[in-house]
Amino acid sequence: NLQGRWSVLPYTTPINPIHAALLNNGKVLIIAGSGNNPPVTNFQAAVWDPRNGNITTQSIGWDMFCNGMVVLPDGRPFVNGGTVQYNPFHGSPNTSVFDPLTSQFTDVPLMSNGRWYPTTTTLPDGSVLTVSGTTLTGTTNTKAEIFSPSIWKWSPAYALGWTPPLYPRLHVLPNGNVFYSGPGYQSRYFFPATHTWSGIIANTNYARKRTYGSSVLLPLSPTNNYKPVVMILGGNTPATTTTELIDLSAATPVWQWGPSMSQPRIEMNAVILPNGKILALGGSGTDENATTASYNADLYDPVSNTFSSAGKNAFPRLYHSVAMLLPDATVWLAGSNPQRGTYDPRMELYEPGYLFDSSGNRAVRPTISNAPAVVKYGQTFTVATPDASNITSVALVRPGAVTHSFDMDQRLINLSYTIGSGSLSLTAPPDANIAPPGYYMLFLLNSSGVPSVATFLQVTSGPDFSITPSPWQRVIVRGQSASYSFQIVPSGGLQGQVNLSLSGVPAGASASLMNSA
Repeated sequence: NLQGRWSVLPYTTPINPIHAALLNNGKVLIIAGSGNNPPVTNFQAAVWDPRNGNITTQSIGWDMFCNGMVVLPDGRPFVNGGTVQYNPFHGSPNTSVFDPLTSQFTDVPLMSNGRWYPTTTTLPDGSVLTVSGTTLTGTTNTKAEIFSPSIWKWSPAYALGWTPPLYPRLHVLPNGNVFYSGPGYQSRYFFPATHTWSGIIANTNYARKRTYGSSVLLPLSPTNNYKPVVMILGGNTPATTTTELIDLSAATPVWQWGPSMSQPRIEMNAVILPNGKILALGGSGTDENATTASYNADLYDPVSNTFSSAGKNAFPRLYHSVAMLLPDATVWLAGSNPQRGTYDPRMELYEPGYLFDSSGNRAVRPTISNAPAVVKYGQTFTVATPDASNITSVALVRPGAVTHSFDMDQRLINLSYTIGSGSLSLTAPPDANIAPPGYYMLFLLNSSGVPSVATFLQVTSGPDFSITPSPWQRVIVRGQSASYSFQIVPSGGLQGQVNLSLSGVPAGASASLMNSA
């Protein structure tokens, strides 16, 4: 109940888990592409179901190795960039979305140039910002582009005015701006309203790049007006144990030293838990050197600003390792690929101490009996639970999308609530700056700090039903025909007439809409 428990899963992953995203059905999309193995031309992805261990692999149409990935507001992973050439690496201009219902990838229009090692960020309006990566000719891409799912189109390319590192660490702040925290030591803002960047607003105390270190936006809470604090951890080779924090609500933000981790970490991961603590794990003292592997897991408490032990994992987790919070409040740890052509297929599971009582037995968990499927910003909504009187914390956790020591999607927002008879009355986040639109895991925590199994809900400002852009959108070749069907399923007590219409049919084409009961 203090350090938690580590175990090795009784099965392995059939592909190199370089990229991973949690889907709103509880499954995990894993992408290897060529898997850091240049001769491979059968590019691979897989879907893993943690509940039964099933892993289904599939071929993909282009090399998504070293992409950026987030999950769109409608629940589809958005896979941006990849590899068109090794040694030197040249980036791909391709982007694709993955449909969890059909397990199919659909390509979107090409970007203006390639991106290998880009970072993608979901903005408050639901669009996706992509920054950095190497181009089709191997230079660093110094322009940003924004994809709008509502019109299925990329923006013009906006010059950055500076040269970013590969895989920059970016976080959306409660004021709607985006903060760049590393791995370089000079911090900046991106302003989505003007598509411009600030000058340097702060320098880290660690005077070198935190290469393959991690960065986390600490939990946002209404109790402190959603004060944004970013934490950076580890990085560099030889690696550092140090961490730093910056309060971005300050008039003049300054990086401050945080507590040190128990071991140095390069190629590490950092995972937000439902109780707001940060699990720092994996990596090594020297890059891609298993003899210096960091097995200790550290648990950071933002309230006390201290680390405690979270036990030890079993295997070296180096380059191309991933870690992610699952809906049952456990943490999945997988991958390690320091040598090309081989990777560690063994997967581990961490059960945090909050899942055990003081005797080491399984803790009794609170349960969610019923919750809405969709909530709007600022809405008061009801969650049924027989444990209402014993709930002391409620958290929305955005499902992760992790690669190369950084989770581009994870985020935790605490909710205010009142206790009723067998239910809680919750207040959704006030706006999309606090919680960018999309799916979140809802966790209830009791007075012992034990979390429920999460239920997924969608946070949105849009209509209750939206099929724009349609998950079934496809390019139709002139002179050919196509038909598509979709099903609208009512949820959360919603009922009534649904009106369907067609728009955007070009001249010379015909289209019809047929309704069936």
